[in-house]
Amino acid sequence: MEKISLDNKSILVTGAAGFIGSNLVKRLFKDVNGATIVGIDNMNDYYDVSLKEYRLNELEAQSSPNKWHFIKGDIADKATIDRLFADYKPAVVVNLAAQAGVRYSITNPDAYIMSNMIGFYNILEACRHNPVEHLVYASSSSVYGGNKKVPFSTDDRVDNPVSLYAATKKSNELFAHCYSKLYNIPTTGLRFFTVYGPAGRPDMAYFGFTNKLLKGETIKIFNYGNCRRDFTYVDDIVEGVVRIMQGAPNRQQGEDGLPLPPYAVYNIGGGQPENLLDFVQILQEELVRAGVLPQDYDFEAHKELVPMQPGDVPVTYADATALERDYGFKPSITLREGLRAFAEWYKSFYCK
Repeated sequence: MEKISLDNKSILVTGAAGFIGSNLVKRLFKDVNGATIVGIDNMNDYYDVSLKEYRLNELEAQSSPNKWHFIKGDIADKATIDRLFADYKPAVVVNLAAQAGVRYSITNPDAYIMSNMIGFYNILEACRHNPVEHLVYASSSSVYGGNKKVPFSTDDRVDNPVSLYAATKKSNELFAHCYSKLYNIPTTGLRFFTVYGPAGRPDMAYFGFTNKLLKGETIKIFNYGNCRRDFTYVDDIVEGVVRIMQGAPNRQQGEDGLPLPPYAVYNIGGGQPENLLDFVQILQEELVRAGVLPQDYDFEAHKELVPMQPGDVPVTYADATALERDYGFKPSITLREGLRAFAEWYKSFYCK
């Protein structure tokens, strides 16, 4: 593994107004010295733009002493990306910009092809033509599809996606491998497992459930509650990303005279899948505790058990032993700790 110092470097974070991206930038402000941190985000309205603006405002308030530059733009626009690389010459690139969500990919496939395929291709091409030390990019636990073997290991075959979103993320890994091999670009893909936390994505179950309960609506619990998810708190995700940014796969020559691809893929997940009904129980307890919902709220009257829906899988479960072995890190924040932080943030943001 090649050690990389982030101090005094130019670092590009795509999707910087997004949930993981904004938390990563905050962490870089805190831990990295003398860096120029460049963020790009197209600020699309897939979910409430005011949340993205809130995250950006937080970044503006915290950016000193590092240099912070934000560009409103789309990674699917090649001219924008080429200009950004020419202007800022990033040494480390973290590509988190993507059209997220499994269900949305069924109704709006174009958004996924543009952002996740064309956008990622533009990033790879820019890395090819510039001296980038490490490209870290978001993949997803969705690539495991309906795999029956658990926990999911990066050694497993992942050739059976059950959503277009998953297929685009698997394609990202294939693109990255190709560019690592042909152009000796160190790339590391990260398969994230159900990331949650304060100011997260409203399309995620914990956030959507909270919105509906607050309005007195009924929440639908899919697969009759027989789903298990490996929830990972956003601070654990960011810790993993920052460590991985600083350790790139080694560049080596192969017997054919071409580079052995400096390519790696890791799972980042808690390694403790939670039953959806248990998760809902903890969420409701923390919402009551934070004062988002009243003490006497009747949860039983507001939940409905329904069948599985297209594109979903019954279980996600990360084998993150490789991450622990190579980077000495294992996610540790419990579901209750994470949902407590979310409930308290939600109270301050929405229940003024």
